[in-house]
Amino acid sequence: MVGKSSYEPGTPSWVDLGSPDPDASATFYSSLLGWDVVEGPAEAGGYRMCLVRDVPVAAISPQFVAGQAPAWLTYVTVADADAAAASVVEHGGAVAIAPFDVLTAGRMAVFVDPSGATFAVWQAGDHVGAGLVNEAGAFCWNEIFTPTPDDAMAFYGPLFGWEAAPMPLGDTEIYTVLMSGDRAVGGIVTVDAPPMWQVTFAVDDCDASVATALELGATVVMAPEDIPDIGRFAMIDDPHGARFGILASDW
Repeated sequence: MVGKSSYEPGTPSWVDLGSPDPDASATFYSSLLGWDVVEGPAEAGGYRMCLVRDVPVAAISPQFVAGQAPAWLTYVTVADADAAAASVVEHGGAVAIAPFDVLTAGRMAVFVDPSGATFAVWQAGDHVGAGLVNEAGAFCWNEIFTPTPDDAMAFYGPLFGWEAAPMPLGDTEIYTVLMSGDRAVGGIVTVDAPPMWQVTFAVDDCDASVATALELGATVVMAPEDIPDIGRFAMIDDPHGARFGILASDW
């Protein structure tokens, strides 16, 4: 277990789900990940906090944009959301939602990188991000799936101060670990598919969690597979099509 009271800039710190049916999503993820899902005050617009032992680890939100695809959104902590917005534009990205204050919780913005992957930044106020990471029910990793990993590094490196650390997987595949100083904060997966950010949640038993997800109406995109020195991983689309990973590992 890792309890968090702050995040260094350049660290993924929060995730939330834009769902067409937040109540159904709350039922699915509560059953799968053991969350208690609590709706916020009226001014929060239906934003629901997802808790593990009364500590926020994620959130579920209604979709506020017509035609928006259900998806998990990764937030990266920054010292200044407005400066991040300027850097995104400077390096070829686009501002989807300009920086704004979220009550007293913090300041956020949503961007699209040059390849089309959507992500967000978080400038903490009262809310620093997930209060737990790397334990069952909390997120444990965030990564970019993209057909152009070099272009991704050319964009995200200057934006967040990340450096690439190639890591072999198997005989030929190369995985890129994103480093912030001496800390691994995420990864890049090279895929021949539309680019996207993906969150992975920690679970105690990957195979049992996949079976539960199937019973709850999800689709298995990648069956449980052992990743040497990492753990057992699977990829799932929830009943509305939002994709995420699960990982069982010895933390």
